[in-house]
Amino acid sequence: MTISSRFAVAIHILSLLELNKDGVSTSEYISGSVNTNPVVIRRIMSMLNKAGLTHVRPGVAGAKLAREMSEITLLDVYRAVHVVEEDGLFSMHEKPNPECPVGRNIQAAIEPIFSAAQKAMEDTLAKITLQDIVEDIGEQEAKSCE
Repeated sequence: MTISSRFAVAIHILSLLELNKDGVSTSEYISGSVNTNPVVIRRIMSMLNKAGLTHVRPGVAGAKLAREMSEITLLDVYRAVHVVEEDGLFSMHEKPNPECPVGRNIQAAIEPIFSAAQKAMEDTLAKITLQDIVEDIGEQEAKSCE
């Protein structure tokens, strides 16, 4: 699963945990909402738990948010599901031809651009909380019921 998919699914999971906070949120329940295999949910839930965003209780007890939704930023979620081998939004291709002027210089030319784009994305994610997402879900649901 790519970082973008894990990130979107992680936001989905956390939003569902909040909206179902009085219910029981098992991996099977969550997987029904995400429409994926419970194994995928358990893998992402493990990442969220390790990052301190959820409390996971095995079996029927399910999972809950570990912090208030206003205290969880999308940057927290992104970092929780980010796998170190993936260099963020963009990856450099390996071993360009050093005999070619483009191959020899391409990485130095585009790496600062990639870094700036990554930072801009992270700055944006740091300003948005899970509460913002859950409130937007509520607004979208209200509109769909009109």
